[in-house]
Amino acid sequence: MDELGRMSVDEFKQAPKNPVLIVLDNIRSMHNVGSVFRTADAFLLEGICLCGYTPQPPHRDIHKTALGATETVDWLYFPTTLAAVLSLKERGYKLFAIEQAEGSISLEKFAETNSKIAIVFGNEVEGVDAEVLKLCDGCIEIPQLGMKHSLNISVAAGIVLWEMVRGKLGVRS
Repeated sequence: MDELGRMSVDEFKQAPKNPVLIVLDNIRSMHNVGSVFRTADAFLLEGICLCGYTPQPPHRDIHKTALGATETVDWLYFPTTLAAVLSLKERGYKLFAIEQAEGSISLEKFAETNSKIAIVFGNEVEGVDAEVLKLCDGCIEIPQLGMKHSLNISVAAGIVLWEMVRGKLGVRS
């Protein structure tokens, strides 16, 4: 790890973060939650809001995929996603749901660089709750060419969050 130039946990906690917060809306799978923690760590994101019945650390099945990221990435729990979204709006975040919806913005066209952003990822089966969608500033859709038109939440998070850091916010060095 020394040869890779990785930060210590303390250095990670003190490092400036990319201004993106993740909101997980009733995610069922602990493996998906762990994977999102790991992605948030990889891209030095602000943190994660775990909402509703989304599993919370500590749990061995979350740790299995997070590989220690639950120790580096800040997280908060909200009893409902609606409560999280309302709180984030009060704190000045612009909220975008990852959802195939009328009027959604294709990911490669999304360009929001002057705001604190919260990205809402929905339940593996139901997607983002309809009441939450009404409060979002917009929806972002990942272009897909195949038949299924859906991705696992951990895959979708990796794609979207990399795009947020790579092209829209700039990668910090």
